[in-house]
Amino acid sequence: MDIIASYGTILIALAIIFGLYMTWGIGANDLANAMGTSVGAGAVTVRQAICIAIVFEFLGAVLAGGHVTKTIRKGIIDPTNIINSPEILVYGMIASLLAAAFWLMIASAKGWPVSTTHSIIGALIGFAVVGIGPDAVKWEKVLKVVASWLISPAIGGTISFLLVISTRKLILDTENPLRNAKKYAPIYIFLVGFIISLVTLFKGLKHLKIEFTTAESFGVAFLFGLLTASVGWYFVRNIREDVNADREFHYTSVERVFAPMMLFTACAMAFAHGSNDVANGIGPLAAVVSIVSSGGEVMQKSELPIWILILGGGGIVLGLVTLGYRVMLTVGKRITELTPSRGFCAELAAATTVVLASRTGLPVSTTHILVGSVLGVGMARGIGALDLRVVGNIILSWIVTLPAGAIMAMLFFFTLKGIFG
Repeated sequence: MDIIASYGTILIALAIIFGLYMTWGIGANDLANAMGTSVGAGAVTVRQAICIAIVFEFLGAVLAGGHVTKTIRKGIIDPTNIINSPEILVYGMIASLLAAAFWLMIASAKGWPVSTTHSIIGALIGFAVVGIGPDAVKWEKVLKVVASWLISPAIGGTISFLLVISTRKLILDTENPLRNAKKYAPIYIFLVGFIISLVTLFKGLKHLKIEFTTAESFGVAFLFGLLTASVGWYFVRNIREDVNADREFHYTSVERVFAPMMLFTACAMAFAHGSNDVANGIGPLAAVVSIVSSGGEVMQKSELPIWILILGGGGIVLGLVTLGYRVMLTVGKRITELTPSRGFCAELAAATTVVLASRTGLPVSTTHILVGSVLGVGMARGIGALDLRVVGNIILSWIVTLPAGAIMAMLFFFTLKGIFG
């Protein structure tokens, strides 16, 4: 308790700095998850992708990022054994932030699309093992999260596969693909607006003291879906057939319909990513702030301050602007060849899976989901459409991430303990 009283301000300052560093790493590495497919499909430029992400990542983090943070803060480790030594948990949370952020910086510089969720959970496990004891790790919760890393890309891949098949049946394999593309475009865009708004209304706005009943949530989401569908119809209604371009690629005119549709999925994916992945940076920060502010109470329940969500959103945006393009190009260009229609299916599937995960409070990996969705799009064309060597390298970087985060967290924990102890 004496350490909390003596160094509380310094510890909070360190947590804020490293929390900002961590959310910067999330933005730098996970921009690929929000925007890689849009850029890879040629629907938006890198500059446009960053502008979209700046707005919607920040909105997702601030408006809908409060729910999933609870899983990161209290779900992975059990601090019961250190109730009388709250400084141990503070050191551990700060060390975990620094370890995960450092690894993300390395991965982003290399262009590796690693999992920010892997990074922070690996770091928390590493600290808990050496700082509290192996029994402090809630291994059953860890197993559930690991299971979600396997299940969520499978769900994303399945949804994207079905969406590709639906676009093929309803649009591409018909007598008049362009007419049908313009006919069904508002329905697909309605789904984007409906799904994102519904999940946000269900869970995301509680920390803003805004709550709706289930019926009200469906009603508002339906209206928001109609609004996005109307805007989408406005964008695609005047697209005309380009006979010369269609001679080179039969579906060029159709793909031009999907290009503006991808703007909607890009916004949705950025919002969904901000709502889910901000937890990886601000969960440990919120724990440090609550412990120090309460004078060392480890197990107390406290509201998540809105300034922490704003800080997390700001850090993500900073990462997007500075280093995000490297990983974005890996995901958007190298796994499989993307067109606007395929990219739309991948992003809608990924956004749907991410917001469903955020709805349940499960900190899934956006990286896994999006790569799974892109794989699903590729599989709809056959296994030969995938670059399996690139996929293998990505999976290898995922495997390395968890132990890398754990080892660095152990080192930083002992360093902090030595400095303040």
